[in-house]
Amino acid sequence: MSDNWISTIQMDDIPEDDVIGIHVNGHQVALYKVEDEVFATDNVCTHGHALLSDGFLEDGEIECPLHQGRFCIKSGKAMSEPLTQDIKTYATRMENGQVFLKFS
Repeated sequence: MSDNWISTIQMDDIPEDDVIGIHVNGHQVALYKVEDEVFATDNVCTHGHALLSDGFLEDGEIECPLHQGRFCIKSGKAMSEPLTQDIKTYATRMENGQVFLKFS
C-alpha cells in the first residue's frame, strides 16, 4: 500500500449508520459507516467548532450538535444555515477490515 495511505481503525469499530471521532497524524477526523461504506471528514464544524462526531447522522448528512447545521459526508458541502464553509473530506480504503485514510 502506498505511503500516502494511513492505517486507522477496524471497520467493525465504527457503528453502522453512525459516526465516531479519531485522531490521526494530528488531524481530528470523523468516520462514518453507511451501508458498509466508510466516509471521512474533518471532525470540527467550520461554523461553531463543535465536534461533528457528537452530532447526528441521517440520510448521508451529519448534523452539528451546536447549531444544527448539516454537512454532506460524501462531499463535505455545507447543506444548511448557519453553515457557510464546507468541511474537508478524505479518501477511504478498506483492506482486510482495516480502514485507511489518505490526507492528500
